[in-house]
Amino acid sequence: QVQLVESGGGSGQAGGSLRLSCVASGYTYSRAWFRQYPGKAREAIAAILTGSGRTVYADSVKDRFTVSQDNSKKTLWLQMNSLKPEDTAMYYCAARTVPGTYPLLGSRGYHTWGPGTQVTVSS
Repeated sequence: QVQLVESGGGSGQAGGSLRLSCVASGYTYSRAWFRQYPGKAREAIAAILTGSGRTVYADSVKDRFTVSQDNSKKTLWLQMNSLKPEDTAMYYCAARTVPGTYPLLGSRGYHTWGPGTQVTVSS
């Protein structure tokens, strides 16, 4: 069973940057970053295919956030630039460990989750 641990959350200023990390204990087929506002469902915002490195982004973060991984493919990062107060949310890393037909950016098929890390952006 793969385990995921996020880190790097905290507080930032609007227009600033934060970087989140997600370390996986084993193999992943793909990983995604989700965020969740209080009382709302989790929203997939960025995802990466572990093998090819192909990435996909939600419109809400495109051109501001970048997902990447290290050469070992154990550590995943989410570089968050040009932060906005509406980026304030709980952020989760999730993984798929088997291939599937679900869209890379979506909640279906992601069965392994990290505990989450809070990001707060002040104006």
